Amino acid sequence: MKLVHPVRLGRAEAPSRVLFGPHETNLGRERDISDRHVAYYAARAAGGTGVLVTEIASAHDSDRPYERAPLASRCGPGWAAVAEACRPHGTVVLAGLGHSGSQGSSAFSQQVLWAPSRVADVASREMPMEMEQPEISALVGGFADAARLAVDSGVHGVELNAGQFSLLRQFLSGLTNQRGDDYGTDRTRLLREVVAAVREAIGDGVLGLRLSCDELAPWAGITPEAASGIVESIRDEVDYLAVVRGSAMGTSATRPDLHTEPGFNIDLCRGIRESAGDTPVVLQGSVVDPGQAQWALDDGVADLVEMTRAQIADPDLVAKTREGVPVRPCVLCNQKCSVRDNRNPLVTCIGNPTAGHETDEIPISMEIGDPSSIEIASSEPALVVGGGPAGLEAARVLASRGRRVELVERDERLGGMARTAAEVAGRGRLLGLVEWLEGEVRRLGVQVRTGSEAGPDELDGREVVVATGSAPGPWNFKVDGGVVLDVVELLSGGTPDGPVVVHDPVGDFVGVGIAELLAGRGVETAIVTQDQVVGTQLALTGDLADANARLQRAGVALEKRSLLREVRDGHVVLEDVFTAETRERPAAAVVHCGHRLPDQRLAGLPIGDCVAPRTIHEAVLEGRRAAGGLR
Repeated sequence: MKLVHPVRLGRAEAPSRVLFGPHETNLGRERDISDRHVAYYAARAAGGTGVLVTEIASAHDSDRPYERAPLASRCGPGWAAVAEACRPHGTVVLAGLGHSGSQGSSAFSQQVLWAPSRVADVASREMPMEMEQPEISALVGGFADAARLAVDSGVHGVELNAGQFSLLRQFLSGLTNQRGDDYGTDRTRLLREVVAAVREAIGDGVLGLRLSCDELAPWAGITPEAASGIVESIRDEVDYLAVVRGSAMGTSATRPDLHTEPGFNIDLCRGIRESAGDTPVVLQGSVVDPGQAQWALDDGVADLVEMTRAQIADPDLVAKTREGVPVRPCVLCNQKCSVRDNRNPLVTCIGNPTAGHETDEIPISMEIGDPSSIEIASSEPALVVGGGPAGLEAARVLASRGRRVELVERDERLGGMARTAAEVAGRGRLLGLVEWLEGEVRRLGVQVRTGSEAGPDELDGREVVVATGSAPGPWNFKVDGGVVLDVVELLSGGTPDGPVVVHDPVGDFVGVGIAELLAGRGVETAIVTQDQVVGTQLALTGDLADANARLQRAGVALEKRSLLREVRDGHVVLEDVFTAETRERPAAAVVHCGHRLPDQRLAGLPIGDCVAPRTIHEAVLEGRRAAGGLR
């Protein structure tokens, strides 16, 4: 069976074996499925996804896990619009349904949280109420009503969430279900009741189940062995099973970042498939490469493959795979697609800023097909100065629109700071995006000149996009002897002799990654931060706890709540942010991981870091916008 070939689920046939799974988007209008949702899903359907599951809607109004979480009773018009937009492409559209239970939030609903037992959530520490029969009956009825509304709205069926953030999982787990009644002695009872009620409500519609098959808490939680028993009790009532892992005990385990190898659920999924009988099984777990997805099908791991983040990065993944066109890679950074935080950002992607903004006027370039079919304009070539992600994206979009383009890069290699960032510990996957951008630029016929500076005579009378990047920023500490290195200097040079202090005033992946890199080379390393936790910004990508654990396992000294005041020969002076007390720490060298400044040596249309040094996302976004502004 091929990844791009059709597959039957119940009475529906999907055009491919690729699933676009449910995830938070913040695209909603209040608690409704919005026009942004519709455009977002329609783009993935047009790109060939076989099964599309909408953002999980709360099946009962007792649940509001985040501000823009959809509420099923309000989703009818939105589901209908999604179904209509996806229908021409043959995509099987399913409504995601769930209830977060004790993992929800009372901040928006101002209601008590529902749970199987009085067990405080390990993340929020909030104490829920123990559900009695009236609440259980209301929950089952809510799922049935929501499912009925969904199919009446035109979708093919529903997917029930018994995964990481779900009340159904909480009833299945000894971690959270400590009841003495029938719902405790038989922890599958609620799930079976919900499935039966939903099946009756949707008739022969598609019914999928997302099931946590390993809570990573073997002392009391759902284990793979226990999950096999759950699957055997329910497999004949559902049309497919999506195998996931995780619980409140390990929230980063379900959607880890690039430090976790893709396909981490392969063994788990293989074991569950043996218990699933004839029921199709979906592999989930950071699968972003069509080659790995096809291997999983060939090796009997699963019948379908969920490739959600991969299709956020490239909505045309299936179509490109069919045509043999390179797919824009997902680097699994979680920087823009992980949106469940108090900023309420819209879902998007560092390499594809159109994601989540399909209704906005962001230029979208042609990427599929033979570049020889592009009609080349006869005008003077546009000049792009700088071959980092901003310049590469500008050149790529201009060329795909038929412009003649010349790109000049002063270094011998393209990629700019993104290539440098890929050398930081754990960030190697970023190189995939750099290589894809370079490959597309060359495929589209851009004239590339490396190891060269753009002279003033080349700028006169031409449309010029300036993407010259950044330069080292100022130091906010005194240097009285000693060695201070910029990140770029460290990565391009040798390893310092003696202990190294990593100065991290930003708190993102740079300081943490440099500390890991040095410790991995056997260097005595300390990281200095003014915050109470190292790498505070990593909370946004889900890597905060894991990063601190990695640093401690590597033997990195964590100098928290500290300011770097002076660098001297052989040591540094640190100051406590609360008490202002100073202390010394041995240091043969300091690596400064602070903010950088723009390199603004040339005139032209500035984009990316030469406007203000930020992340790859802003660089690619501004490169795309600049290309759209040139005629």
